[in-house]
Amino acid sequence: MGLFSNIFGSKKKEEVLPPADYGLVKADMHSHLIPGIDDGAQTLEESIELIKGLKELGFTTLITTPHIMSDFYRNKPETILPGLDLVRNEIEKQGLGITIHAAAEYYLDADFEKKLKDLKLMSFGKENYLLFELSYLNKPESLTRVIFELLRQGYKPILAHPERYPYFYDKFEIYKEIIDRGAILQLNTNSLTGYYSPGARAIAEKLITEGMIEFIGTDTHKTGHINALKMAKQSPYLYRLIESGKLRNASLAEG
Repeated sequence: MGLFSNIFGSKKKEEVLPPADYGLVKADMHSHLIPGIDDGAQTLEESIELIKGLKELGFTTLITTPHIMSDFYRNKPETILPGLDLVRNEIEKQGLGITIHAAAEYYLDADFEKKLKDLKLMSFGKENYLLFELSYLNKPESLTRVIFELLRQGYKPILAHPERYPYFYDKFEIYKEIIDRGAILQLNTNSLTGYYSPGARAIAEKLITEGMIEFIGTDTHKTGHINALKMAKQSPYLYRLIESGKLRNASLAEG
């Protein structure tokens, strides 16, 4: 049996704890709320509906991160920032009292490596955090090189939803290697509900137990994600992670 089989096969009865409080997290740093530029919100009305849902959950600051992918979503600051202004204006018009900024979720491909050499990337926070994701099918051979280059250029790399890459499941030690290389791991909160898969949930719980998660993100694309986030509040793993004080999310919040 591989390590993943052991993790998933030896699940214990969950401890009953109070609901997790997103108000302590304060800032969400992974979402898709700018209308019509990726697979997230498609209209301004949908964007505002999702933002209202996140505010109701307790978030006070949102850093939305549109996809930048060479094959699908060829976004750049010129497409992202006008959309951000549109959303901000509507937030102000409706008096929602929530802060929103924009960065990006970069897909690690050859085009990303070229951007890294030639362009200023869309990062966030005083630490110059840079969110990136991998293929769900194949581990990129360039992962170590890209982390090194990001650090060399002054970015602090954050690997999005590491629990969703099945090729890591039987190689759990790879997560420690990624952290040792200088990257931070960001968990998708909804993974704790089994929203993506039982495997993603098992690995998410293991990553929390091992103290490897420093950011959580909602990765909100649609209303179903908001509903799942409400369910995730019942996860004892999420409660313990938030109460541990290990998360960096609150450092991004304003006010």
